[in-house]
Amino acid sequence: MTNPFSLFSDLKHRIEAREARIATLGLGYVGLPLALSVHDAGFPVTGFDINEARVEAINAGERVISYFAPDRIAGAVATGRFAASAEMAELAEMDAILICVPTPLGGDLQPDLSAVRRAGETIAAHLRPGQLIVLESTVWPGATAGVLRPILEASGLKAGTHFFLAFSPEREDPGNESWSTRTIPKIVGADDAHSLELARSLYAAVVTQAVPVSSTATAEAVKLAENSFRTVNIALVNEMKLAFAKMGVDVWEVIEAAATKPFGYMPFWPGPGIGGDCIPVSPVYLAWAARQAGGALPLVETAARQNREMPAHVAARVAEAAGGDLQGKRVLILGIAYKRDIEDSRLSPALAALRLIEAAGARAEYHDPFFPEMPRTRDDPDLAGRRSVALTAEAV
Repeated sequence: MTNPFSLFSDLKHRIEAREARIATLGLGYVGLPLALSVHDAGFPVTGFDINEARVEAINAGERVISYFAPDRIAGAVATGRFAASAEMAELAEMDAILICVPTPLGGDLQPDLSAVRRAGETIAAHLRPGQLIVLESTVWPGATAGVLRPILEASGLKAGTHFFLAFSPEREDPGNESWSTRTIPKIVGADDAHSLELARSLYAAVVTQAVPVSSTATAEAVKLAENSFRTVNIALVNEMKLAFAKMGVDVWEVIEAAATKPFGYMPFWPGPGIGGDCIPVSPVYLAWAARQAGGALPLVETAARQNREMPAHVAARVAEAAGGDLQGKRVLILGIAYKRDIEDSRLSPALAALRLIEAAGARAEYHDPFFPEMPRTRDDPDLAGRRSVALTAEAV
C-alpha cells in the first residue's frame, strides 16, 4: 500500500538535498528561463519540448533566446546537469515536472487549454508515485483541480495520495534586466498540505521568495488579477490619451507630472495596444470564468476590448497623415515585437496595425533588427517569411 507521508518525506529530502530531478515541460520564454534558474540552484534539470529542432539547438549550447547572455545555455549544458529532450518517456525518471505550455485564446476569444490537456495526457502516460506536478501556465480559477487533475488521475494514481499537484503562475517578463526568474517572488498554491509544502520547498530553493496561498484556485486567480489590473490601467491611459489630444493636452506630460505624487498613483503609458501571451489573454480568462460562475466583470471586458481596438486607431491616424486614403501608399512600421528589445511578436499590436493598413490598400513593410525575417507564429502564420527592410533614406 502506498504511504503518502513516505512519498512526501522522500521527495522533500531530495529537494532539500538538491538531488531531485526536475523537468520543465515546454522550453519557450517561460520554460527555458525557469529550467536554467532551477539548474543554477543546483538541481539536475531536463527541459522537454516537442520541437526537436529547438531541443537540438539547446543541447548544442545555442542562444535560442536573444536576451540571454551568449554563454547562458552553453554554460548550463557544460555542467552535465542540464539537457533538453523530446523523449517524453523520460518524464517517468523525473521527481518534479513543471508545466510551461501556451494557454492562448481561441479564434472566438474563448480560453484554449488544449496544450495543458495534452501535457496532462503525456504526463499521465508516464506518471509514477511520488512525483510533484506543478502547472505554471495561465488558466482560470479551478482549472488545475477541474481540468488537469482528472487527466492525471486517469492514470489510476490520486493527487495528494500517490502524486502531488500544485499551481504556481509564471511571472516572467522577457528582457527585463531588473527582475529575473530568480528575483521575482513566486506564488505557490495547492489543495493539500503535502503538495503545498513540496512546491513551496522547491521554489524556495530556486527563487528569492516563495509565497504560499491556500489553494490552486487562489494561485490561479492571483495571476489573472495581476494582469487584469494592468489591462484596465493601460486601457484607461489610452482612453485619456485620445481625450486629452482633443483638448490640446500632452498626456505624456500629464503622466510624468502625476507620477511625482508619492502615494495613490502609479504611471501607465499609452501605446498602440497590448501584446504578448499574458496581458491580452488573462483578462479574457478572468471574465470568462466570472460568467461561468454567474458573475460579471464588465469593466475588465470593456478594458480588454478597448485595448484590442487601439491598432485600428493607429491605422486611422496613419491614414489621416497620408491625406485620408491609404490606397497605393507605402507605410514603414518601425518595430514589430510586442515590447522593446526582444524577438517576440506574439499578439503584437504592430502586426494588427500592419494588417489593417494593408487592408486599406497600402503596401506595408517593417524594419526590426530583432526580426530579419518574420517567424511562423500561432496567431500570424501567414506573415511568416516577410523580411525586414533596411532603414535607408530610400525606405524612409
